[in-house]
Amino acid sequence: MFEQTFKNIDDILHKDSGCGSELDYVEQTSWVLFLKYLDDFEKDRQIAAELSGKEYNIIIAPEYQWSVWAIPKLDDGKIDHHAAVTGDDLKDFVDHKLFPYLKKFKTEALSPDTIEYKIGEIFSEIKNKIQSGYNLREVIELIDTLKFRTHADKHEMSHLYESKIKNMGNAGRNGGEYYTPRALIKTIIKIVAPKIGETIYDGAVGSAGFLCEAFEYLKESKSLTSNDIATLQKNTFYGKEKKSMAYIIGIMNMILHGIEAPNIIHTNTLSENLADIQEKDRYNVILANPPFGGKERAEVQQNFPIKTGETASLFLQHFVKILKAGGKAGIVIKNTFLSNTDNASIAIRKQLLESCNLHTVLDLPGGTFTGAGVKTVVLFFNKGEATQKTWFYQLNLARNLGKTNPLSENDLAEFVALQKTCADSENSWSVDIAGIDQSTFDLSAKNPNKKEEATLREPKEIYAEIQQLDQQSAEILKSIMELLND
Repeated sequence: MFEQTFKNIDDILHKDSGCGSELDYVEQTSWVLFLKYLDDFEKDRQIAAELSGKEYNIIIAPEYQWSVWAIPKLDDGKIDHHAAVTGDDLKDFVDHKLFPYLKKFKTEALSPDTIEYKIGEIFSEIKNKIQSGYNLREVIELIDTLKFRTHADKHEMSHLYESKIKNMGNAGRNGGEYYTPRALIKTIIKIVAPKIGETIYDGAVGSAGFLCEAFEYLKESKSLTSNDIATLQKNTFYGKEKKSMAYIIGIMNMILHGIEAPNIIHTNTLSENLADIQEKDRYNVILANPPFGGKERAEVQQNFPIKTGETASLFLQHFVKILKAGGKAGIVIKNTFLSNTDNASIAIRKQLLESCNLHTVLDLPGGTFTGAGVKTVVLFFNKGEATQKTWFYQLNLARNLGKTNPLSENDLAEFVALQKTCADSENSWSVDIAGIDQSTFDLSAKNPNKKEEATLREPKEIYAEIQQLDQQSAEILKSIMELLND
């Protein structure tokens, strides 16, 4: 039922003049979904307070509650269409009354780790793009059919929301920045193996996939006490995100996974001067996939001891600095980082190898990130001791990865098994860091164990290529003749 509801919402937004892409569909669905979630959240809190004999102070004023402006109902539970505003009246209420009211929560909240602050921050960063109040009315009524009251409901909703984020990434533009394949995230978390009580950080949080999956991993890691639950809710997961849409989606994704007031800050992580990071600012675990190929301005580069315009290289410096001594990290980065010959890349590799134990490098095939068109590696390191030896694993698959053939956890099962002992195989090998070029610290992933297999082409494949070359020759000859005749 939930899946069909989301599809129906997308169909409505598709015909609205204010929403032009999958990115808009996810963004606009998110704020309406958040307000419905908030309504169910308040109901649950109110019931819990009554059962314990306590008084509950409502968060949202009566006239701005979902059950008043969005879905007023009759005594029989059906929508009161006479009381439910629609068309221009609804759009005017949402744009000029509801959103301004919700924005105020940011300045009035007691602290940033409250649901009140998140409400204010979300509605300070987002705007209603749905141009037709009639379309908005349809979306609201469909969202109202979704329930957040049980664990099963939230679990299903979180999976569907993840699917929408994935579709948004596949839609192109900058959507891919928000989606890292979940099979890869789960594998990285297995290797890093965080524990309850450790703080987990992602400074390029996107849709919060790393934090959500780390939450799921820790929930299953042991039988949770009430203290464990409180720790996971309030003192475990931290993130920063620069882009408004990703920030909203990340918060919504964490909420749907069961984290009530996510500790995500809307800021440019790279605007923070590394010299200002103190011990209190550091984290036990870092899980991240910083943006590929971004370029930063000179004033941002001034925050880093090693100057470079490459966004991912600046993020790597940030992660090394903000990781606690003894802390663990799993970072996705372009594979060119291992061998780039510019001074900044060499200096960053040297710093990483000297201040951290880069114990594992996972070399991923092209197509891992749908639409990104880049090859990547995952760097696994612990901070506090220099690297002596690095174990490499090259993921070689018998198929091409893509939208219809995504990476699976099964694809990475051998990597997870071999990594436990850093064993050599056809796909894995170790490198003594003392033996690499100490002037470049080149870490190129060159597999010495991979057997080269001569592949013979099928006759039909050769024939098809001959036909294609004949056609190209004929076209070139035709062009020459036309030039001679002019």
